[in-house]
Amino acid sequence: MNTPPNKRKKATSTSSPNSDIAPSEDPASAIIDVSAVEVPELTAEEQSYRLHLERKVERAFFEAGKALTELYDRSQIVPFHSFHL
Repeated sequence: MNTPPNKRKKATSTSSPNSDIAPSEDPASAIIDVSAVEVPELTAEEQSYRLHLERKVERAFFEAGKALTELYDRSQIVPFHSFHL
């Protein structure tokens, strides 16, 4: 069986977009240089606000779980493994 020719164009640019990746003899592996950046600590106000937002996310997740359980218990949704409507 004949396979169709590969119509993909190959990049011919001399400058590599991944200049931070060192060439390697094994094309499946590469060495990547990563620069460390110091991140300042959060202020007390920022920590408090972050905690407030995390609690909102936790509450929303809990409420979504309760709603899905109620829908399932009341048979208002069909289990995904069933073909019955």
